[in-house]
Amino acid sequence: MTSIEAKPTTQCHVVAMPYPGRGHINPMMNLCKILALNSNSILVSFVVTEEWLGFIGSDPKPDNIRFASIPNVIPSALVRAADISSFIEATMTKLEAPFVRLLDQLEFPPVTVIIADTLLFWAVGVGNRRNIPVASFWPMSMSMFTIIQHVDLLVQNGHFSVDPAKSEEHVNYIPGISSTPLVNIPFRGRNQHITQRFLEAFSWVTKAQYLLFTAIYEFESKVFDVLKAEFSFPVYAMGPIVLNFDFGENTNHRDNNYLHWLDCQPRSSVLYISMGSFLSISSAQMDEIAAGLRDSGVRFFWVARDETSKMKEVCGHRGLVVPWCNQLRILSHSSVGGFWSHCGWSSTREGMLCGIPFLTFPIIFDQILNSKLIVEDWKIGWRVKQDVGMDNLVTRVEIAGLVQKFMDLENDEVKEIRTRASEVQRVCQRAIAKGGSSETSINAFIEDLSHCMVIE
Repeated sequence: MTSIEAKPTTQCHVVAMPYPGRGHINPMMNLCKILALNSNSILVSFVVTEEWLGFIGSDPKPDNIRFASIPNVIPSALVRAADISSFIEATMTKLEAPFVRLLDQLEFPPVTVIIADTLLFWAVGVGNRRNIPVASFWPMSMSMFTIIQHVDLLVQNGHFSVDPAKSEEHVNYIPGISSTPLVNIPFRGRNQHITQRFLEAFSWVTKAQYLLFTAIYEFESKVFDVLKAEFSFPVYAMGPIVLNFDFGENTNHRDNNYLHWLDCQPRSSVLYISMGSFLSISSAQMDEIAAGLRDSGVRFFWVARDETSKMKEVCGHRGLVVPWCNQLRILSHSSVGGFWSHCGWSSTREGMLCGIPFLTFPIIFDQILNSKLIVEDWKIGWRVKQDVGMDNLVTRVEIAGLVQKFMDLENDEVKEIRTRASEVQRVCQRAIAKGGSSETSINAFIEDLSHCMVIE
């Protein structure tokens, strides 16, 4: 660990423990950076496995954030998709002991608050036994949180088990959630073991001292108000948690070839495609998407991870296929006019921040609900797959036609959806601006932390 050279007279030592996944680590790190940049009286020890330290250890961060690592006691992050159930089980049973040992080894000052992913429920018990306040950190939508929180209502209404015959029945009884077909409710007994683990994690939330959401109040206000009334401790909607991001501005990163390629494309002409860094779709569906994009004639920018070479061959010369990119920078580029997304919460928030309309292609879990929020509630996207609960392929012909229509800037439906996406962006900007809902929540949490500070 790197030590902090200049220690203030008072210091709050935050220990951050994210769930070991990219969509969990990134938002927690961004929050920690905001806390650290706000005050040099806040010291953050950011805890990751040795594997993840190898992935992110060289990333830039403020001097008052230091990495702390624990052994690789869980399956590799690179192979967790092959057995998600075993991976979740390991995070919930094997991380606590090394985390406790780490707490005993941490240098001065004493730990004054723990920020832990909600799924790592054991951290609440650790904090309670040591009289250390714990902030439960939920990096998905508040809507997803409240569905799990009120899963007993699904059980009471006979909607918890997976029954295709009931998929079109409407759920209109979960507090804060608008009426929606059952097929849009992703947390329903599909994997009993995972289900029980999630419910166990949620049973510990009431024993925490704070609850933090990476969501903007204005977009899920009814849900937030319900949750705030249900918990006896502070609940904060802290927004997208971005650092010094200039909307719509293109930085001068000419060393990145993909940015140079984007610079050469007409305004709003490029469809950006990313289906996440974790779960994958079938090879057959990938082939249909690639052929559909090629046949559409639309410009596209596709992050295809380890299938880059294959997709380049199939897609032709109309688009650019890369294994990785700075997603927020791509979405904010003036030539990007649409986002084909798996609807992970981080990607959803980034698309909203940049005012980009979506083509939704959810794969699993909260992505299904996020797609519903995008298409039905906020009306800033279209579904690629109309039959949400079906496993059938979306054909290249369907994809080509949809993409052509979606990227037609003269189409009246497209104009409407782009207008709404721009309105969503403005709400995001107001929320994170001075005096906005997100900025106010972050400042309130920092004020809470100030009460945890210890005198050196």
